[in-house]
Amino acid sequence: MNDSLKNIASVLQANSQGDADITGVAFDSRQVKIGDLFVALVSEHDGHLYIQQALANGAVAVLVDDQHAITPDIPAIIVPDTLLALQRLGQYRREMVNPKVIAITGSNGKTTTKDMTAAILSTKFKTFKTPENYNNEIGVPMTLLSMPDDTEVLVVELGMDRPGQLTVLSHLVMPDIAIITMIGEAHIEFFQTRDNIARAKLEITQGLKSDGILLVPFDEPLLTQAAVKTDRQYFGEKVSAIQALATVTTFTFEQQKFAIPVMGRYNVMNALAAISAGKLLSIDLKHAALALKNFDLTKNRTERLVTSQGVVLISDVYNANPTAVAAVLSTLKSLPARRKYVVLGDMLELGTQANHLHAELGPKILDTDVDGVYLVGSLFNQNTAPLLMSKMGVERVHLYQTDQLKQLASDLLAISQPGDVILLKASHGIHLEEVVQQLTSEQP
Repeated sequence: MNDSLKNIASVLQANSQGDADITGVAFDSRQVKIGDLFVALVSEHDGHLYIQQALANGAVAVLVDDQHAITPDIPAIIVPDTLLALQRLGQYRREMVNPKVIAITGSNGKTTTKDMTAAILSTKFKTFKTPENYNNEIGVPMTLLSMPDDTEVLVVELGMDRPGQLTVLSHLVMPDIAIITMIGEAHIEFFQTRDNIARAKLEITQGLKSDGILLVPFDEPLLTQAAVKTDRQYFGEKVSAIQALATVTTFTFEQQKFAIPVMGRYNVMNALAAISAGKLLSIDLKHAALALKNFDLTKNRTERLVTSQGVVLISDVYNANPTAVAAVLSTLKSLPARRKYVVLGDMLELGTQANHLHAELGPKILDTDVDGVYLVGSLFNQNTAPLLMSKMGVERVHLYQTDQLKQLASDLLAISQPGDVILLKASHGIHLEEVVQQLTSEQP
């Protein structure tokens, strides 16, 4: 972006002092670049405490709230609520650049679908996508403010953990196409039932343009039968010849063969959602197939890594819910390997159903016929381990607390050999990425 402090203040209908040329926006003082407007958000940490650090790092102005004093020599915009101001500024940026917007949400698969959709649309349009996991009330406006001036298509990921959240985000991005990847159990602690989760996901249509289209999976009745005031289309049908291999998944859709560089049959649905969005913007299937052949996948989403010792890691450690864990366990079962191990960390935000949902995964873990199971956290240890130990033997089931990750990594290094496969899956709060880091950085 390239704007003046005074014009931004006018957009926000806010008071200001001084002036400056603004070339970017940042809310973390450590990530400020020269020319940035520093937004002092008040959340877990009060951003107003870091104003001087932001200025020292190159910020040319600050956005502050009217509850904090600011010295007259600092160029500033003063508002009642800095988060609302950031969101309004993001909305203004969306209106000025005016790209086609594809918004994606879902209990699982939204990041992978975002990556696939952006790859397909990049074959025809100047496309920008949500960086990393910038998918909440702060991340979405930052995505809007980060997109280049010449963006023709924006592919934006929208997260949700409570009712009303997607309504706000949908109005911010005003999508032309909205995609719901699936309805699972993520955040069921707050929603109680999958039906409530589906209703909350459908809030993505609140900001959908009047001629916009909602894409939903054909086999999810909570979405196919829901009452919506918009054009709804379905993805997931007319697919055949699915083959899930060690490094690639292949399938045929409408006579076109596809090969995606990710494991798991469940990723075919993600690909079909992306392909459907591409078709709505006139991307032919041949170009879509080429785009998906080597698309860029956001880190920690079913990554296949190989350690220096020749051990294959399947790292999917950013989030976890029962549906997603069952899907990736099914993938592990089909992979060739010398020996297979599974590392599972607790699935968080499952509320009163947590014990039951962890216990239900026991038979699915047994069905993978792995050589060893490593469980991290009290939920798996208490609810899943007893069944596994009774069926597999105590010597093949290993239990850890969340503060024993270094010991877990050390134990995995000790037992793994070339040709082995280790699957790691957990909610991000368990921090299994630390184990992945240790396994991949260890030298022979």
